[in-house]
Amino acid sequence: MQQSPGRLPLAFPLVLVLALVVVACATPRGQTGSAGQNVAIAGTVASINTQPWAYDGHAVVEVDVPDRGRVAVQLPARWNLCKAQPVDVEALQVGMRVQAVGALEQAEQVTLTVCADAAHGLAPI
Repeated sequence: MQQSPGRLPLAFPLVLVLALVVVACATPRGQTGSAGQNVAIAGTVASINTQPWAYDGHAVVEVDVPDRGRVAVQLPARWNLCKAQPVDVEALQVGMRVQAVGALEQAEQVTLTVCADAAHGLAPI
C-alpha cells in the first residue's frame, strides 16, 4: 500500500504528541534554588492547616504561586526557637494574596520553612 505524496503517516500526530509530553515533563516549572537557600514567593492562600501545632509539628499554609504551582509554607510550633517573627495566622484567609520568605526545604515539591532567618515571614500583600 503506497501513500500519496504530501500526506503524513497516521502515526505522525501520535509521535508529535508524545514528544511534546516528554518535553513538558522535563521542563522545570520555575527556578526553585537549592535546599537551605532563602526563597521569596507571592501568591494566593489555598489552605491553612494549624492542626500539626497540637503535637509540636509545623503548621502548613499552602500558597498557589503563578508559574510554580502550589507551595507549602511551614510555620513552626515553637517560635521561641526561631529568628523570624511569629506569623499572625489568624490574620490569614483562604483566597488572600500573600508573600512568603523562607528557607527552601524540598526543591521538588517546593516547601519553604519560615524560621531560621530574621528576614523570613508570611504576610498579606
